[in-house]
Amino acid sequence: MPLLARTVNTPLAIEVRRGAIAELGALLADRRISAGGDVAIVVGPGQGEKIAELCRPGLGAADVFHIAGGSLESANELGDLLRQRNYDAVVGIGGGRTIDTAKYAAARYGIPMVSVATSLANDGIASPVASLEHHGRKGSYGVHIPIAVVVDLDFVEDGPDRQTLAGIGDAVSNINAVSDWELAHRVRGEPIDGLAVTLARTGAEALINHPGTINDDDFLTTLAEALIMGGLSMAVCGSSRPASGGCHEISHAVDELFPGSASHGAQVGLGALFCTFLREEHGRFAQLAGCLERHGLPRLPADIGLTGEQFLDVLMLAPSTRPDRYTILEHLALDREQARERLADYVGALAKL
Repeated sequence: MPLLARTVNTPLAIEVRRGAIAELGALLADRRISAGGDVAIVVGPGQGEKIAELCRPGLGAADVFHIAGGSLESANELGDLLRQRNYDAVVGIGGGRTIDTAKYAAARYGIPMVSVATSLANDGIASPVASLEHHGRKGSYGVHIPIAVVVDLDFVEDGPDRQTLAGIGDAVSNINAVSDWELAHRVRGEPIDGLAVTLARTGAEALINHPGTINDDDFLTTLAEALIMGGLSMAVCGSSRPASGGCHEISHAVDELFPGSASHGAQVGLGALFCTFLREEHGRFAQLAGCLERHGLPRLPADIGLTGEQFLDVLMLAPSTRPDRYTILEHLALDREQARERLADYVGALAKL
């Protein structure tokens, strides 16, 4: 008998609205995640502590742990703290570093994890991946997908605009990641997951075509949903393939050669635009370039403080950052002089838009 369906792990609850955090206790009880509020609340710097106090009335039995997250060491330290009591769930409140730390620690001991995002900087809010530093280098670690995802637009609005703009770059880069995956499927026969592609591309398409700005609730909701769908796409196929292509290879190379140049989202947005140009997808290139320009995101190496020669260094290193991944960068295998010509053409194409 043929297999007629498959089971996909997704969060039990997704809340994207204003005032969502104040009702966190009710949400956990309603979804039978924690009826009595026996949870570990993990907060980082910034708005995390303020939010912990806001949701405490509905989570009276909770323990609050303050962390400086972002590293494998801090995640293991948090995991040791979680062993001291039986918790119904771990509630990570904050930005990407805090949430990734909480995801890893919760997964280590098999505890459900609730993601409460105070910013929309990347798709880590709902993904089965934790990005953590270890011995000075950032690595990606597989974890359980959050059992619930909460985004309160009140706190996103109060956060730095640069974080929200970074989220736009991260979300729209999925367009490029999917195109790179489809290229690998055509050229090398790499298996492709249609559901993962649909989730990743649908969220990115909605964002690219949205006329609003980060000052609009409707746009912020679309951004949050695009990031969440990007995270779910990775859970569906069991890898980061639908959300990470040549765009992320370029960003990884920037991080290695010129750390601190820009946010992850800004770098992958630029990388996605350049890779789209390399694939000669002219209509998509103009569409993506227009989106990045509309939101004030980088389109040229100079926009993230890199010279043309430095960006060529990045392009030469990029394929080695993910040796198992086949993208337009590996497909073309440009040498430095060929890359210099393509970069000049790219700059010229942007000038004509």
